[in-house]
Amino acid sequence: MENQVAVDLVEFLNASPTAFHAMKRRKRLRSAGYEQISEREDWKLEAGKKYFFTRNHSTIVAFAIGKKYVTGNGIYIVGAHTDSPCLKLKPVTKVSKGGCLEVGVQPYGGGLWHTWFDRDLAIAGRVIIREHKDGSESYSHRLVRIEEPIMRIPTLAIHLDRDVNDGFKVNKQTHLAPVLATSVKDSGGNVNHISLKAELNKPAPENGSAETASSAGKKLDEKTSTSQKHHALLLQLIATQARCQPDDICDFELQACDTQESVIAGALKEFVFSGRLDNLCMSFCSLKALIDSTSAESSLQEETGVRMVALFDHEEVGSDSAQGAGSPVMLDALSRITNSFSSDTKLLPIAIQRSFLVSADMAHALHPNYMDKHEENHQPKMHSGLVIKHNANQRYATNAVTSFLFREIAAKHKLPVQDFVIRNDMPCGSTIGPILASGVGIRTVDVGAPQLSMHSIREMCAVDDVKHSYEHFKAFFQEFAHLDAKLGVDV
Repeated sequence: MENQVAVDLVEFLNASPTAFHAMKRRKRLRSAGYEQISEREDWKLEAGKKYFFTRNHSTIVAFAIGKKYVTGNGIYIVGAHTDSPCLKLKPVTKVSKGGCLEVGVQPYGGGLWHTWFDRDLAIAGRVIIREHKDGSESYSHRLVRIEEPIMRIPTLAIHLDRDVNDGFKVNKQTHLAPVLATSVKDSGGNVNHISLKAELNKPAPENGSAETASSAGKKLDEKTSTSQKHHALLLQLIATQARCQPDDICDFELQACDTQESVIAGALKEFVFSGRLDNLCMSFCSLKALIDSTSAESSLQEETGVRMVALFDHEEVGSDSAQGAGSPVMLDALSRITNSFSSDTKLLPIAIQRSFLVSADMAHALHPNYMDKHEENHQPKMHSGLVIKHNANQRYATNAVTSFLFREIAAKHKLPVQDFVIRNDMPCGSTIGPILASGVGIRTVDVGAPQLSMHSIREMCAVDDVKHSYEHFKAFFQEFAHLDAKLGVDV
C-alpha cells in the first residue's frame, strides 16, 4: 500500500516551487475550519476556534485554541521554514554576452551550486502588477509560474577544462547566469513562438552589462523603466503567466526553478526525489499534523493549551527579516493570543514558560559513500524516524528536558527516533531553534527527518520518515499538555 502522506507531500512539493506558492496551503486550512485573521487588525479570538495569518505571503502561523484554554496556559508549537537555497533574479536581469541573452541571478542561501548546471530551468515567484479599473489605478501581487523549461546554465566542455574532474569550483558571479535565448536569430526560425523578432534580431552589446545599445556607457538609475532592466522576451513570458501587459509589471521577486517533478522513486519506491525537501517536507508534515489533530469536533474539547504551526521565511540566510524567525512574529503571536483573553501583562511570561517549541528542520542522513563524515555513535539512517539534534555549543537548542519530552511521545506511540551530533572536528549548522529559544525564551527541541543531498537542486529522503514525522508531530499536539503536566522541572 502506498504511503499516502508521502504521496500528498509530493503533490505539495510539485505545487510549491517557491515559498510564496507554498502559502497556497492556506486553502487547506480554510477548508479545515481555520479562519484567516490579519496582523493589521484587532484580534477577537475564542476558545475552541482555529485561526491563521500570513506575513509577506511567505510566512504563515496557524493555531487552534483549546476549549479549556485560559490565559497563561502553554502554546505548543512546531516551527519550520518555507525557503530553500536557490538562484533569485536580480533587480536588473538583462545580460547580453557572446550573442546570447542571459538572465542575471544571485545565489540565495548555501546551495550546492554545481548541481544547478545542465538542468532544465523555469521561473516562478510573485509579481507586483499595476491595475487599471474605472479610471483609477491600484496595485496587487500575483503568483506566477512558468512551467516549461526556458533557461539553462550550461557547463563548459571538458575539452576546454581538462582538470574539471579534479575539482569544479563555481564562480557565482560569472558562471551561474542562465542562458535564455540567442540575441541574433534568422527571422524565418522563430523557435520561441513569441512575437518578439525585434528583440531576437537586435544586435546586443558584447560587454556583459545591462546596458542597451542606445544607452551604452550610461548607468541605470532608479527611474529606468522595467523594459530597460529586463529582456523583452523575459517580460513577455512573465506577463503571459501574470495575465497582464509587460508594461504593467512594476517589480517582482522571482527565482529559477528546476522543471523536473518531485516523485516517489527508487527500486522499491522507498524514496522521495525532489528539490526543496529542506524544508518543505517539515513544513508539510507539521501543518498536516496540526490540521488532522484538530479536524474532529471533539479535538479541542479537552485541550487546555494552544496548538500552533509557524512556518518562517529566510531561514537559509539567517532569519533576519520582517518575516524570518529572528523577527518579532512569534512573540507577537504569543502575546496577541494571550492578551485576547486577558489584559494582565504578567501572564505572557508565564505562558511562554509553559510553552514548547519543536524546531523541525531536515537532518543529515548517514551517507554510504562518506561514512567518515559522521560521528561514530550518531549516524542517523533513513527509514528510522525523526532525528533529535544536539550541540553543546547551542547551535541546536535541544537539552535533556526537551529531548526527553519529545522522545517520550515517540515511545508512547511506538515511533522510532534517532540522535545526531556533528563530529568534533567539523563545523555545525544551525536552525530557527536557537533563534527562537533565545529570542522568546521558550523551551525548544531541534529535530528533523534524515535526508541526503541537502541543499542540492535535487534531494532525497525516505517515504517512511515522511510518515514518521507526520505521526510524531500529530502525537505531539495531542499528547504534550498531558505529558508536560507530569514533569517537575523548575518547580
